[in-house]
Amino acid sequence: MTTPPLDVFVIGAGQAGLALGQQLSQQGRRFEIVDAGPEIGHVWRSRWDSLRLFTSGRYDSLPGMPFPAEMDAYPGKDEVAGYLQAYAARFGLPVRLATPVTSLTRPAGVCIAKAGQETVEAQQVVVATGPFDVPLTPPVAAKLDPGVHQIHSVDYRRPDTLRPGTVLVVGAANSGCQIALELSTTRNVELSVGRRIPAIPQRPLGRDVWFWGTRLGLDRVTADSRLGRRLAGRDQVIGAGPRQLARRHGIRLRPKVTEVAGRAVTFADGGVGEYDAVVWATGFTEDNSWIDIPDVLDQRGRLRQSRGVTAFPGLYTLGLTWQHTRGSALLGWVGNDAAFVADRIESVHVRRAHDAAKR
Repeated sequence: MTTPPLDVFVIGAGQAGLALGQQLSQQGRRFEIVDAGPEIGHVWRSRWDSLRLFTSGRYDSLPGMPFPAEMDAYPGKDEVAGYLQAYAARFGLPVRLATPVTSLTRPAGVCIAKAGQETVEAQQVVVATGPFDVPLTPPVAAKLDPGVHQIHSVDYRRPDTLRPGTVLVVGAANSGCQIALELSTTRNVELSVGRRIPAIPQRPLGRDVWFWGTRLGLDRVTADSRLGRRLAGRDQVIGAGPRQLARRHGIRLRPKVTEVAGRAVTFADGGVGEYDAVVWATGFTEDNSWIDIPDVLDQRGRLRQSRGVTAFPGLYTLGLTWQHTRGSALLGWVGNDAAFVADRIESVHVRRAHDAAKR
């Protein structure tokens, strides 16, 4: 007997995929969530040891289950991973782990995915792999002397995993600033700031920054609005920014890296420094080359989408940075996008069932 296609196939068991799973369970949909990792929360557990959220416990809950932290506490990575595992267990979500998806096609009305060693058919598919897909390291990194210890921020764990000496951290967004601050307690640190990123205090006037943001409605600013387009193109550091790191922690600021030769790094102002270790906090890029569906990717290889809905019927995305609002990739807000996508999935299912009944 042939197994009928799933109603929904969800790729990615992070906060986005799990939040959607909770919605699909309430709808009574027949679905499955797959993830390439060995356990739920693996991406979180793999980040550096001291990582803490820049959202407090007040803003870290997924739909239907409060985050187990004090309202004004800032949870660590292992707390987040544990919460995601507990969330999946509480709602009995059908998650299959260690199952990378290597292709997705739609030859004749049904999506077909190669998941691990199996082929999965589904009426609708949601790509919920999130914004941290492929670590991005600039090409000049290949010119560093083999004796210089270099890693991407995704592989950084704690200061004692780096060789002693002077460290250059390249990239001054949230990850780069947090790592530079931690390293500065045990060694000389320089921070390469490629472009100026505004820094916002974690607790202005004694209140969490997200308290003020929600009161001002900034969490509801959409990506397609004039303000949203401005904010989406200019990220913010929450907490200690480069200038504060320089003033209070003795971290030397450098401009953009322009050239590398051996142990020497040249910067945009012509300055040169030599380093024992380099941490590339240079972000991530998407790899959607496994999606073989016409016209769903733009020239940069990103899924074309509007609020998670792609141009191809039945294909959605979830959990991307600024997918709809600033919070689209964050624990406390991804549930809003998940509910919207779940409603679209439901409407398509109802319409198809109605059309089938008329035949």
